[in-house]
Amino acid sequence: MRWKLAYNAPMLTLRTHETIDEIDADAWNALAADDNPFVSHGFLAGLERHRCIRSAFGWRAQHLTLHDGESLIGAAPLYVKGNSHGEYVFDWAWADAWERAGGDYYPKFLCAVPYSPVTGPRLLCGTAADANRRRSILARALREITEQTGLSSLHVNFLRERETAAFDDAWLTRSDWQFQWHNVDGWRDFQDFLGALTHKRRNAIRRERAQVTDAGIECEFRDGGTLDDAEWRNMHHLYTHTFDEKGNTPTLMLAFFRHLGTAFPTHSHVAFARQGAEIIAGALFLSSGDTLYGRYWGAREQIPGLHFELCYYQGIDHCLRRGLGRFEPGAQGLHKLARGFLPARTHSRHYIADPAFREVIRASLEREAALLDARGIELLAHSPFAERDRSR
Repeated sequence: MRWKLAYNAPMLTLRTHETIDEIDADAWNALAADDNPFVSHGFLAGLERHRCIRSAFGWRAQHLTLHDGESLIGAAPLYVKGNSHGEYVFDWAWADAWERAGGDYYPKFLCAVPYSPVTGPRLLCGTAADANRRRSILARALREITEQTGLSSLHVNFLRERETAAFDDAWLTRSDWQFQWHNVDGWRDFQDFLGALTHKRRNAIRRERAQVTDAGIECEFRDGGTLDDAEWRNMHHLYTHTFDEKGNTPTLMLAFFRHLGTAFPTHSHVAFARQGAEIIAGALFLSSGDTLYGRYWGAREQIPGLHFELCYYQGIDHCLRRGLGRFEPGAQGLHKLARGFLPARTHSRHYIADPAFREVIRASLEREAALLDARGIELLAHSPFAERDRSR
């Protein structure tokens, strides 16, 4: 579908696309100007082709592109959402309040990567000199589309801090904390990393790792391109088993897991735990040139320390071997702090179409922001590092 901008930009047009396959992959990736795997055409197309994105799960693609004549100069991953599942920036209270007032909160728009609480590009405009101007145009276009379609709201989740300048005061600002590992001191190996921790935390991690070894478990960290079909089936079964145990719906298909190994052979990874010849647990990761991203894990047996070993320590080991400077292990989890993951701020922007409701939420977010700042200071006071600049 084509849209016209509501302000004076005669050569610029907008289009929405019900599948990302309508958009040239090389052109999309060039606009991303980043090797973050989650915003790549291959990742998003894999979700669509293998039916991880569908109306039954509350997702319908409406990717936005910006054109100057026939030239593609901007894009954004955009979805119509029928619920708030798989977003990780929680707006359930907003939906409840709006619907109790007699409105329809759903459907809404979401500009983000499905099922992925990962910071990355959202307003894709390449590296041209006018990239910031293009981002501002895209942000304004997102507002206009929300108004023209009559949807309640539009949410841009986990955007990079440098993109936030594109959003004017009509957008609501929200932040949160994630726990991330950064190799800020140039550690060479795991022992080097342990040496930076307090005596108490260093010994606790050694005990956790010893529990796994003493249980006769061997761990391996593999690139996705090296896994055979049986190993991908194992990883997918572990993923679905964990979701079933928690009463959640596993939305990622086995074909999508296989796709990751093919599309990202050296940037998808699985950590397996084996007891003898049997795989008893696994954790799935993706990576860019400088960052490891932890995604899903599952286990057939509950072994003390095994979750921490596969999801955190194997990942830190991999970062140190490959020279990656950052490890984002996923959303939430205060227990990550004690294992070397410090709080890092995340950013989202929200446009609420109804002016009165918008201002109510704005006031709530201002109160929330003050509490969030205090929370960050409190978390850093409990850093596991012996000596560290805690000001960031």
